[in-house]
Amino acid sequence: MTDVDLATRFIERSRYYLATEYPAKISAAVRAIPAAQLWWRPNASANSAGNLVLHLAGNVRQWVVSGIGGAPDVRERDAEFAATGGLETEALLAMLHAAVRDADTVLAALSPADLGVARRIQGRDTTVFAALYHVVEHFSGHTGQVILLAKQCTPQAVRFYDDTGGLAKPLFLPDGVADIAD
Repeated sequence: MTDVDLATRFIERSRYYLATEYPAKISAAVRAIPAAQLWWRPNASANSAGNLVLHLAGNVRQWVVSGIGGAPDVRERDAEFAATGGLETEALLAMLHAAVRDADTVLAALSPADLGVARRIQGRDTTVFAALYHVVEHFSGHTGQVILLAKQCTPQAVRFYDDTGGLAKPLFLPDGVADIAD
């Protein structure tokens, strides 16, 4: 495999996680949370599922749409964590999905050579590769937190795999979307 092939696969896999797998899991988890608990915080220093979804939408816009793609950075990060309500489930998910679609458009236009380009994002010097890697791992961590909150609120309501026959067949993928696991 050449470096170009590897870089192309990295971009494709990042797009899959950010545009397909993680948003699908977050959507299922958030929809399982009763509306009255969407903005519930386990303690004063913790975040609600609502805060985490706002935060992910802001993060992916700042790092990918703005930082990599060059759009203006209009993020209000503190507001993501300060919110205690204001958006219902579907509006919150629509915001996340719009951010993810915009990010996927940016990522679809990347070439392997773009991964080495320097960027300054959130006051940090980085590269497109490092920024994308950061966003994928960041999104993954918060996806897990949202899932945990959903499972705390509604045990047994969130299930992502069919384990029949010892195989973990994804249940979270939209119709017609294949799992591209390596």
